[in-house]
Amino acid sequence: MNILQRTLDTDLPTVSDNPVLDRIYKARGIHSADDLNYSFSKLPSPFLLTGMKTMVDYLEDAFDNKKKIVIVGDFDADGATSCAVGLLGLKMLGFPYVDFLVPDRFKHGYGLTTSIVQESLSKSPDILLTVDNGISSFEGVNLAKQLGLTVLVTDHHLPSEELPDAHAIVNPNLKGDRFPSRAMAGVGVMFYVLGALMLRLKKHQKLSSKIDISSLLDLVALGTVADLVPLDGVNRIFVYNGLKQIKELKGRPGINALLSVAGKDISKATETDFGFAVGPRLNAAGRMDDMSIGISCLIAKTNSEARELATKLNDFNVTRRFVEEGMKADALSFLNEDEISDKNDGLCLFNEDWHQGVIGILASRIKDLTYKPVIAFAPGDEGYVKGSARSIPGIHIRDALSNIAKDNPDILSKFGGHAMAAGLSIKAVDLSLFTRLFDNEIKRLSQGIDLTQTLYTDGQLDSDDLTLELASILITAGPFGQGFPEPCFEGVFKVTHAKVLKEKHVKFMLRTEKGKTISAIKFNVEDPYRWSSVPMINTVYKLSVNEFRGESNVQLMLDHIEASKADSNLRHEFLMAS
Repeated sequence: MNILQRTLDTDLPTVSDNPVLDRIYKARGIHSADDLNYSFSKLPSPFLLTGMKTMVDYLEDAFDNKKKIVIVGDFDADGATSCAVGLLGLKMLGFPYVDFLVPDRFKHGYGLTTSIVQESLSKSPDILLTVDNGISSFEGVNLAKQLGLTVLVTDHHLPSEELPDAHAIVNPNLKGDRFPSRAMAGVGVMFYVLGALMLRLKKHQKLSSKIDISSLLDLVALGTVADLVPLDGVNRIFVYNGLKQIKELKGRPGINALLSVAGKDISKATETDFGFAVGPRLNAAGRMDDMSIGISCLIAKTNSEARELATKLNDFNVTRRFVEEGMKADALSFLNEDEISDKNDGLCLFNEDWHQGVIGILASRIKDLTYKPVIAFAPGDEGYVKGSARSIPGIHIRDALSNIAKDNPDILSKFGGHAMAAGLSIKAVDLSLFTRLFDNEIKRLSQGIDLTQTLYTDGQLDSDDLTLELASILITAGPFGQGFPEPCFEGVFKVTHAKVLKEKHVKFMLRTEKGKTISAIKFNVEDPYRWSSVPMINTVYKLSVNEFRGESNVQLMLDHIEASKADSNLRHEFLMAS
């Protein structure tokens, strides 16, 4: 049962005769052209999702009786795109009264809180529809029901043993759910709800057969990539088709404007642009100000309106970078005191001057530097601190918090999240105790687990494969992302020249063992000037195309570099076909 009605594309990727690409695909479980068939016919039925029939029953009743729906979003890119998809999709399907409300992270906190329920009353809703949140909003759901509102929850975050008493819940991570993908982001879940509703309304002849929600896939693709969910088969279909829509200049003005202010070519947009250019600018609204600005950009009808809003989002992102750098310097100074980073397996960081909207990024940066689970805290409500946690493979951060809460029922006022990221709130006076509990829990969870940082590559490339042709092939071989990684390779090169750019990037000229010279660049290098005197480097890199003054050349994008020496600590694990 298809929720989309576009005909099968004729330019879908096929398994290549190129031996390098063939090796890459096989290492990722791709063995036939059908595995790369990203047509809509490959999407599973929406009614495999637990709760979908009940969800659609309520929405069909709202359609019939012209009830007012208020969408309650979230303040990150997934929440913003989910909200935009819900708004545009419901209006596309003929709902006359649809509005939205986004919690202010500094005022309301995350999810369907009691305060956001109270605030929603100013919009006179009949139905509160959550997107990318709600699965842990017990008090908010109860209050909304007491006030006579219907509560419909769409979410993808991991549920606890108990579920909120909402009228309907759709979440692929519900226990016993038969849907074949657990990896959808919140925006994918909302898109599926719209697809199921579209089918129902057409079946009951309440909607024209010509109505098609596939035009929303650019938003679905953006939210999916920006939320870093694994790109399984369902998510690759979303991302492939959403990117195709944008590159064919059929994307909506808001996404085009965000790409433009980031200096990206819309006709050559990639999933990397979503993750490193568009997503951060959209997230900056929720971190620094109000995500309503981001949502307004995504649903803008004109190019001029979208450009104005995208410029504001870009300004927010510039401010966010400045704030982040200061917080990172504070964190590193703290970790160097008494060798805290070496002594502790789980790191808790706090500064009373830190910005609550940036602690998630800070935790991620420190996690990358130390390769340890990190929680960064900032002042929250009076008497409380709010934390944002990031973890490493092998340590399920939400489970760690859950274990702490079970043994210490009063320590965590609230928490939630995923295996790799979570949010929490604790009393400020309990921070020292929680710091010890967290370190002890990470020590316990890491027993018997090899937590050595491992760089996975697709092996080495022959000097003859370092070509513009292969780089161009790999660019179009995706979409790549979490769980379906972009191809990267390892190699040892002689450094013939190294130049520092903007005090933090290094541009190299490298030579292979066969004497081939190739340019390479490494961004955001610690101590960049040291590389001018390093004669040879071990590196993990990606092939890219550098376009300059109308010419295209192959370039290596260096993910990891170290001086080549016999006692190298770099541990290579090759993603080879089994």
